[in-house]
Amino acid sequence: MREFTIGKNDAGQRLDRWLGKTLPLLPAPLAQKYIRLKRVKVNGKGSQRDVRLQVGDLLQLYINDEFFDQPREDNAFLAVFKPKLDIVYEDENLMLLNKRPGLLCHADEHEKVNTLITHIQAYLYQRKEWNPRDEHSFIPALCNRIDRNTGGIVMAAKNAETLRILNQKIRDREIAKYYLAIIHGRMTPPQGKLEGFLLKDEDRAQVKVFSRPVPGGKSAATLYKTLKVNRGLSLVECELLTGRTHQIRAQFAAAGHPLLGDGKYGRERDNKQYGRSFQALYSYKLTFAFPTDAGLLEYLRGKTFTVEDVDFVREYFSEKA
Repeated sequence: MREFTIGKNDAGQRLDRWLGKTLPLLPAPLAQKYIRLKRVKVNGKGSQRDVRLQVGDLLQLYINDEFFDQPREDNAFLAVFKPKLDIVYEDENLMLLNKRPGLLCHADEHEKVNTLITHIQAYLYQRKEWNPRDEHSFIPALCNRIDRNTGGIVMAAKNAETLRILNQKIRDREIAKYYLAIIHGRMTPPQGKLEGFLLKDEDRAQVKVFSRPVPGGKSAATLYKTLKVNRGLSLVECELLTGRTHQIRAQFAAAGHPLLGDGKYGRERDNKQYGRSFQALYSYKLTFAFPTDAGLLEYLRGKTFTVEDVDFVREYFSEKA
């Protein structure tokens, strides 16, 4: 329990507003709940959220210590009241999440709270599977990342051994990742392999594709297969053989068939025609191939996990499209 005495600068504020300012990590719905449960007392008694505080009022807060911390990136999960996760698979070692387009995987300079990792941490914390205050506590972590406006399966490790194994399997290319994408036009041939070298342009936050090795460039290879064609668009399945930044987007654009909705590598007038404002790209399937020993995760060998409903497939390639 912690006590606060209201001074003249805080007098006149509503109780719930004062709580929100004093404990910025405490989610507003949880603050309302604590007031209802009388875990917030004013002058020794329960109170209402809209009561106006007076100079000299004594507030007693029966609230967990962690909510009194100052907001930081490592405790942002406390501000998530109801985690919003689309869980594809979960066990005691890992989670597979279907990340929606528009959601960041990690915090950036503009968004600290509403990210995939903070929702995962809030979920595990609220289920009492993880407590960062425990000594030597492992912080749940993502094993792969997806661009903000790309959707799909993201792997999250619940313990250090799982993180180590999955990171190694990703490096050794023992986890097969499949994407669905919609491109402008038709690929010739309809099935094949895109190969080249990608060089990052840091100033423009994009990559350039070269047919030959260039200083600083990294090799990139993508297998593709055309699944459907409709109204000048093609639905393609891609398998990443390498995992470079913007690999699929840049390679198809370099082949003359940019992704539908891709404002960075495509053409705005073409995207407007179809009413799509961000790339039609989804990491919809992954397979734990594991040709070599996977230790703790051996039980996942050969298993495939799929997101069955991808919005742009439904919109542009359903029978009603």
